Amino acid sequence: MVTIIAAVAQNRAIGFENKLLYWLPNDLKRFKALTTGHTIVMGRRTFESLPKGALPNRRNVVLTRGAQSFPGAETFPDLASALASCAADEEVYVIGGASVYEQALPLADRLCLTEIADTPAQADAFFPDYSDWTPVWQEAHETDERHAQAYTFIDYIRR
Repeated sequence: MVTIIAAVAQNRAIGFENKLLYWLPNDLKRFKALTTGHTIVMGRRTFESLPKGALPNRRNVVLTRGAQSFPGAETFPDLASALASCAADEEVYVIGGASVYEQALPLADRLCLTEIADTPAQADAFFPDYSDWTPVWQEAHETDERHAQAYTFIDYIRR
């Protein structure tokens, strides 16, 4: 199963200058709970943005056209070859960035999104249109002392 996981603003913004737009501790906890023990696929720039490199307790896969290596990660030149390396029963999470999401959307079985009730002042990376997907589960959260924006966890499947 291929799942795309992302935090998305109201205008589908996901990043600015290779950084996440929002700091939502519960989103990070959900990300860890869902992806731990599974394969995560990301672009080179997403890997380079990880503060401590490869994420622990996951098979880290980096898409790169270059010959560089990334400690703790396997590399593939494209999404098709990365997915071909996965077992049929392997749970694969695509974690970004924007161009990888664009490539993965037609192949995905599920979206696990955190939709943030905000539009950022600046963004240079956007999630592809997913208006033709159907929500199957959601959990809304208001602002609190640790979350400056309201947000909703929503899982989608293809219509």
